[in-house]
Amino acid sequence: MTSLALSPGGRAPARPAIVHLALAVGGFAIGTTEFATMSLLPMMARDLGIDEPTAGHVISAYALGVVVGAPTIAVAAARWSRRTLLIALMLMFGVGNALSALAPDYATMLGVRFLSGLPHGAYFGIAALVAASLVPAGQRTRAVGRVMLGLTAATVVGVPLANALGQIASWRWAFATVALLALTTAALVALFVARDAPDRDASPLRELGALRRPQVWLTLATGAIGFGGLFCVYTYLATTLHEVTRVSAAWMPLVFAVFGIGMTLGNLIVPRFADRALMPTAGALLVFSAAALALFPFAASRLSWLLVDVLAIGLGGALGTVLQTRLMDVAGDAQALAAALNHSAFNTANAIGPWAGGLAIAAGLGWTSTGWVGAGLALGGLAIWAVSATLARPARPS
Repeated sequence: MTSLALSPGGRAPARPAIVHLALAVGGFAIGTTEFATMSLLPMMARDLGIDEPTAGHVISAYALGVVVGAPTIAVAAARWSRRTLLIALMLMFGVGNALSALAPDYATMLGVRFLSGLPHGAYFGIAALVAASLVPAGQRTRAVGRVMLGLTAATVVGVPLANALGQIASWRWAFATVALLALTTAALVALFVARDAPDRDASPLRELGALRRPQVWLTLATGAIGFGGLFCVYTYLATTLHEVTRVSAAWMPLVFAVFGIGMTLGNLIVPRFADRALMPTAGALLVFSAAALALFPFAASRLSWLLVDVLAIGLGGALGTVLQTRLMDVAGDAQALAAALNHSAFNTANAIGPWAGGLAIAAGLGWTSTGWVGAGLALGGLAIWAVSATLARPARPS
């Protein structure tokens, strides 16, 4: 039976779709600041008086904040109600981005970007748990997918708008807009998400119990390795378009938009299969991703082929949604930590993929070698998935 979110003050219950939309706004804000920062780097570098490679460290600072913040906040706030925690996380995220808009120098920018990243993983983890709690068990992945639609929509809409705002006004206004979106999310959560009592049995020690479960580690490793292939290709896509596909810069926004459309379609389509057969869907998605990534070196020579392949690679991004639900199944009573760690795993993938692809390029294998490396990472994730699936099988009676 579906549980509905009761609006504060005893008002009529909010429909799950409204709650999912409110949570997705937060995902849109996070996705915009995470991906748009890459396109704003040249403007930031000029304004802060540094070169672009140095400016790139602000992206690393944000990612480090995600990796550190996700488990730390989930454990420290174990006794908080989920609604209160979501509001606090969005307020913290808003403050971090407001300070980013005001940062006077590079050192300050590094610090405030780290601060901005801290709530990222915990927000998505708790939002996924809240979204799933409002629907029947057979619709959990679809509910998580609706929240993640905010993140994927940011790659199609939020990033181009932030970049345009940076060019028209200043990169600082892009961060200020994200801060406003964060405050809007906090207000929507306060308005539509049910007041929930903190779990009296919850404790930091109980949350840490998730780390004793092998299936939690296997699920996280599947994402950290298997998802790295997508980032391996995405990071060097612009240069590949220029050096291999030989298209003008005017075509690049279209290609990146197609990638975002693929991610959005993935979160609309794949969860329907995952709710029926979760682990088989995860395995099939990794096989699909490996194939799409392996085709990248062949597709890169022609724009029409590349667009189709980039769409397919983006669709493979639904793996994050599927594994989020898998963690709900294997985390036992340590749901918050496991859910938050999913996003630490994917930020780890965001580090592994570009690093591995960079090694191949530096070795002289060419820009399209990222497709082969990415396919290898997807197959590595598939191998870990196979171990997880094998251990999860019930023992046969003797």
